[in-house]
Amino acid sequence: MTIDLAYWNQQLRDKTPNQIIDWALELSNKRIVTTSFGKYSAVLLSTFHKKDENIDVVWCDTGYNLPETYGHAEYLIDRFNLNVHSYVPKFSKAFLDHKMGMPDVEDPRHAEFSEIVKLEPFRRALATHDPDIWFTNIRVRQTELRKSKDILSYSKNGILKISPFYYWTDAELDVFLEENNLPKNHTYFDPIKALESRECGIHLQ
Repeated sequence: MTIDLAYWNQQLRDKTPNQIIDWALELSNKRIVTTSFGKYSAVLLSTFHKKDENIDVVWCDTGYNLPETYGHAEYLIDRFNLNVHSYVPKFSKAFLDHKMGMPDVEDPRHAEFSEIVKLEPFRRALATHDPDIWFTNIRVRQTELRKSKDILSYSKNGILKISPFYYWTDAELDVFLEENNLPKNHTYFDPIKALESRECGIHLQ
């Protein structure tokens, strides 16, 4: 799918997330929304519950999530009857703990760890769903890579990525959660990112 990114990013810049999603849903029926069930995951997932309740929700579960994240995921899946497709590493956490533990970001083995627990499962998800459009919850202030994106961007393999809340601040998302009686996953931790300023790897794909 090819569109004029510069033109449409300008057209959508002042639109609401609902308007952006409505526009995007007309582009293709081959669509996914990804989630890590992270801090503000309830924002995008609750919005899609009202827009396309059957959309394929792709979750690459590394196996290293905290118990609070699994509880958060279970709550949102049940509350919004999410059509979740979970992709997990081909190796168990116990095996990976034995093989390499959880390498920190300075460890040369961290790249291999990232490949095993997140990147390979995500490529498997894309191969299975073969989407034309991919809804995400990335935002401009999160990482250096994400600052270089916009509401619309392309993945390396040409999937149109749509980030309806791209320009929203944490404060605005907090208000959204409060007004809609939605939970915030305060303790979310991604072993691939490790630091808030690092990229998780999926958005490099």
